[in-house]
Amino acid sequence: MDRYEALQRIIDTHPSTAPRTDTFIEILKILFTPEEADIALVMSFKPIPLAKIAQAASLDEATAGARLEAMADKAIIFSRDKDGKKSYGLVPTIPGLFEFPFMKGGGTPMHRQLGVLWEKYHHEALGASFAGNPTPLMRVVPVAQSLAPQSRVHPFEEVAKLIDNSDYVALTKCACRVSVGKCDKPKDVCIIFDSAAKFLVERGYAWQATKDEAKDALKRSDEAGLVHTSNNSQDRANVICNCCPCCCTILRGKTQLNHPHAFEPSRFEARVDAAACTGCEVCALERCPVKAIGMNDGIAVVSGDKCIGCGLCATACPAEAIAMHERVVIPEVPATIQEMGIKAAQEKGRLDGFVKIMSR
Repeated sequence: MDRYEALQRIIDTHPSTAPRTDTFIEILKILFTPEEADIALVMSFKPIPLAKIAQAASLDEATAGARLEAMADKAIIFSRDKDGKKSYGLVPTIPGLFEFPFMKGGGTPMHRQLGVLWEKYHHEALGASFAGNPTPLMRVVPVAQSLAPQSRVHPFEEVAKLIDNSDYVALTKCACRVSVGKCDKPKDVCIIFDSAAKFLVERGYAWQATKDEAKDALKRSDEAGLVHTSNNSQDRANVICNCCPCCCTILRGKTQLNHPHAFEPSRFEARVDAAACTGCEVCALERCPVKAIGMNDGIAVVSGDKCIGCGLCATACPAEAIAMHERVVIPEVPATIQEMGIKAAQEKGRLDGFVKIMSR
């Protein structure tokens, strides 16, 4: 089997998926040299010590180390330094192979070529495959200021708490808006946490941020009409993406591909106080990213089935006529990232393959 075909099969075992198409094989050939692909074939999504990878790849440690460092510098794998010893692991398509190489800002011929290929791959295979079946890997987190005063909110439903509960925070550029480039929304508002953040900062793909700087990114995102999304689990956040409906992979699962499980909506939905609504149409025309709001006799009307619970309509309403209230049917959020990954992999028929790769 061709090395790139074999690498695609390995990456496809991850819950994020990587369906086989000629487009994805071409992406892999741009990202990985043949020698790099060969060493990736013996790796796992968990970090493995350099010595073990070298042995599995039949390479001396110096040669293996040089190749692995070159790959980590390109952010097509990740590295971890523990007790002075290096370990390396594969990264999935999302977040990973797609996003990381664009986080420095793109702009080169290679990045332009990759942008075209990833966009094609999104439409032909990845967008639908990444979505839940039915458990999504990502979920919407509402803007805190949009919630009704009486709302009972869990820590995992508050973006500020996700930041406060992290040990290490970094900011980087939104790979989706860098690669697709269909809007002028802020790019420097992608928030990453802990080990992934440290790796990306070390390799120059992100910059360490204070928690206040991260919260300022949230504020700027809300003002720009970007939707807060995070991994679909209750325990901790790996990332907070601030997404637009025209460029971002997560939202476009609904806005372009119409996938019912592209992401999990928040526990809340927008409700309009008809007596207070002035009919300005800001919510319908400027803020709702999924066209869930229409007008009826000059009053805003929300389609609960379409509303994703982001709260952008409420924070922009000049009459304060909209607030987010708890849904009748509350989406289930997995307790941990591990539980989410196992559930999603099982639903997508990838669990056995994923376990095999993770047991290396």
